Amino acid sequence: PPFSITHAYHSHLSSSPHLPHPIAAIHSLCDLVSHHSPSLRTVSELITLIQHHSSLLSASLPNPTPARAGTDLFARFVISLDWRAGSFEEDKERLIHVAREYAEKTVPATRGRIVQRAGVFLPQGGKVLTHSYSRVVMQLLASLAVERNLSVYVTESRPSGLGIKTYNELRAKGIPATLVLDAAVGVVMPRVDVVLVGAEGVAESGGVVNALGTFQLGLVAKSAGKPFYAAAESYKFLRLFPLSQDDLPTTKETLPLPPPGVPAQSGESQARIMSAEQEALNPSVDYTPPDLVTAIISDVGVLTPGGVADALLQAYGGA
Repeated sequence: PPFSITHAYHSHLSSSPHLPHPIAAIHSLCDLVSHHSPSLRTVSELITLIQHHSSLLSASLPNPTPARAGTDLFARFVISLDWRAGSFEEDKERLIHVAREYAEKTVPATRGRIVQRAGVFLPQGGKVLTHSYSRVVMQLLASLAVERNLSVYVTESRPSGLGIKTYNELRAKGIPATLVLDAAVGVVMPRVDVVLVGAEGVAESGGVVNALGTFQLGLVAKSAGKPFYAAAESYKFLRLFPLSQDDLPTTKETLPLPPPGVPAQSGESQARIMSAEQEALNPSVDYTPPDLVTAIISDVGVLTPGGVADALLQAYGGA
């Protein structure tokens, strides 16, 4: 049967619910190379195949940013491999081994290093505001909340409601937490010491791509003089340089205005929520520009937004 990169990607995510999306993309490209290996005769054919299926995967996803981070990393593995070390068949096997080893070993190592570096930014007895759900932020808070006597405000994070998941997990761990309406961020901001979010991607500019609503947290934090930190694994760093919200890679049009004369679409007034159709017209992620970000807490160091470009240059070179 023909190989489907999209099917492979979703299969990895469904079989391992805690698998980060960039890592699922790396595993999927390993599957791709294994599937097509007998018919691949040159490195050029291999690169063309990877580029084609990486594009197919991105085009199939409403928010391709996390998967793109993984496909970019896999392309780096291809470019950095010494293709003269053995036969082409052996080299392809070595590529798969290198990529899978990275995918399987990197996640716990990166998150552990982030937790080690984050403590200094969370004051004793501090109040933290977080948004949506981030595994690295959850690990960080679970590791440091008791030691530092932290309390956490969590935004509801509509429309996904993932903030409720964060809140429930924090309370289950005995960490003091309060759930906050997204519209109440401005009210709660003066009470917090630190804003701490995760990231679906970190742009070369040092800006953060994350769950919808992160941008407005950054704006309010800046206005209130509160530090805004993003905890992000280095495999989420992207050679992407958005200048505005409209520069984010997406496969759907968001928030279109209807032409004059089109009948209005009603929300679900009884439930006081948008209809599913109205909700689908909204973006799922936004971009927090680097001027709103105090620092990126990552496994490769605590970086100023400008330091992300240096980290990417070190990883990718001038390619």
